[in-house]
Amino acid sequence: MLFLSPNGLCGAEWIRTDHAFLLGELPMAWQISARPHRDSALAEWNAYFTPGTPHEAVADFLLAVEARTDPAVNYSGADAVMSALTALGWLPDFDHPETTAWDSGMSAGFTWGPLPAGIEDGDPRQDLTGWQAWAEPVLGAPYLWCATFSASTPHDLVAAFAASVASPAPVRRRILPELAAGRLTFSLSD
Repeated sequence: MLFLSPNGLCGAEWIRTDHAFLLGELPMAWQISARPHRDSALAEWNAYFTPGTPHEAVADFLLAVEARTDPAVNYSGADAVMSALTALGWLPDFDHPETTAWDSGMSAGFTWGPLPAGIEDGDPRQDLTGWQAWAEPVLGAPYLWCATFSASTPHDLVAAFAASVASPAPVRRRILPELAAGRLTFSLSD
């Protein structure tokens, strides 16, 4: 399944059937991309999400993409992401306070650093850095989800995703992850 924006600059593709591409030992579910012009064959940036990535965060990322007139231009610096996280109570990493933050329970992280193999970007240089996020409720246990943003992904778009992941607002879930037992607050409602 491939969804294209009305202006033809952005796309979201369900790639769950391709188990050859893994992040944190999880298969990809969605690849979202943008290109600078309709006639451009290559994407300027790509964002990748595994199954289990909070759907409200992916939706907030897509809404931020949709709100931009030019989805391929980077208008802000990497500090936009860290600001979004720390404003919502995430803690800067002791060793890398400008590029890495953790939720207060240390079960989810967000970092700017080297990207895994296979991440495509409009910048052809090797060894680029980009944003990665993940949830690992128990140290050493399998990840619940991972998200990776190629080097050219605009920081304000990544900040929209980060703010959604870090938000303390309640979210609806039908099934709670077993590994998160004791770390999640839940309530029964009508």
